[in-house]
Amino acid sequence: MKRENLMIETIERMLTDLERGKLTRRQFAVSLATLAAGSLAAPGAVAAPPAAPTGFRAVSVNHITVKVSDLHRTSRFYQEFFQMPLRQQSATTHILGVGNSFFGIEQGDNQPASVSHFDFGIENFNADAIRARLTELNLKFSGTSKESFKFNDPDGFLVQVNGPDYVGHV
Repeated sequence: MKRENLMIETIERMLTDLERGKLTRRQFAVSLATLAAGSLAAPGAVAAPPAAPTGFRAVSVNHITVKVSDLHRTSRFYQEFFQMPLRQQSATTHILGVGNSFFGIEQGDNQPASVSHFDFGIENFNADAIRARLTELNLKFSGTSKESFKFNDPDGFLVQVNGPDYVGHV
């Protein structure tokens, strides 16, 4: 089995477990973050680049951001348990370091914990070219920033894209 298929199957299994109540949203978020961090620790170990590059090559999972009911409790847990240093903070957002990427934690609005969005670092990032392709695919995007922006994929997941060296903003 190709490594990229293994990654897809792992994520699909996690989503099925989440939908069937075998995983809580928090467990899902932690598992997804761990899977992403593992792929960053061993680049190419999970998914090999395509033979003939097409589209926009994601070279990293830049970050994953979750929304939680208690920002400070959750941030303290990840800082202590996973030794993630606090890189940036505001009244509603903490950005914790995970190697060259980060884990974002946002104060939610009294809703169950959820994954807010995930972010891919794109090789040779060109916001205009990516927006043009999203328009061709009839996918909606937000913002006009040349540095980073978000869109909903065909399944409704909120995806952020930017260059691989993006450090986030609070």
